[in-house]
Amino acid sequence: MKKTLLTVAIAALSAFSYAQVDSKFGVKAGLNYNANGDYFESAGEAARNPDRNVGYHIGFFGQVGSRVYIRPELVYTSISSEYDNDDFKMQKLDLPLLIGTKIIGPLHVFGGPAFQYILDTEYDGITISDVRNDFTIGLNLGAGINLGKLGIDLRYERGFSDNEASFINTNVTTVPQSRIDTRPDQLILSFSLTL
Repeated sequence: MKKTLLTVAIAALSAFSYAQVDSKFGVKAGLNYNANGDYFESAGEAARNPDRNVGYHIGFFGQVGSRVYIRPELVYTSISSEYDNDDFKMQKLDLPLLIGTKIIGPLHVFGGPAFQYILDTEYDGITISDVRNDFTIGLNLGAGINLGKLGIDLRYERGFSDNEASFINTNVTTVPQSRIDTRPDQLILSFSLTL
């Protein structure tokens, strides 16, 4: 599944980067604020401890069109959350397929589906192998500003389907199996450079 997703992503980015005059290609990176499960439930905790659920992302994008555009992206994302004072970390590949439009001057808005493949999960040092769905679909909505070759955008990402990981405490055999909601729910700040 990993190879298929990566092949489709590279083919889509290649096709879009060579498509027409109004096409461009570039790199992007930035920070993510993550909450697995209920994002708004953790807002109070975030105010008290703002660096608690911060992650990062890095990747590539292609864009076809100018006034109205299609923008596929391939992004490696590392996110972390806290459950009962223990850290939950997840690495994933994201393939957002965004449709956007310019509003006024350099300001643009966009949205679209994001296909996600979970590469690895870890809960308090324990690698979790039992994630219900490695491949999920989410939604990206956001706005950005382009200043020449540089761009900045802020988006909200939400997983469509419930997804959870389970683990067993191997130190104490009487503790029942536990589950963690791995559905991403993020605010994403990205900086981009058109090549």
